[in-house]
Amino acid sequence: MRLSELSGKEIVDVKKAERLGVLGQTDLEIDENTGQIRALLIPSLKWFGFKRHGGEVRVPWHHIKKIGNDMIIIDIADEEE
Repeated sequence: MRLSELSGKEIVDVKKAERLGVLGQTDLEIDENTGQIRALLIPSLKWFGFKRHGGEVRVPWHHIKKIGNDMIIIDIADEEE
């Protein structure tokens, strides 16, 4: 899968059944040595652009369960949020 194919996909938390955001092109943490993606960085925004807690949510790559045509399904342990 190419990086450009990830852009624009909705990110959904399977445990909470909630939409966390849409992945943009700059929302990735990449290992400089290997070029592998370490984590997704999701801005903490609610609908209409109002900030929830500010900053961003970091989702380690191993928490991604499925990447589909329209969305990315993640499973984050409660203590890691």
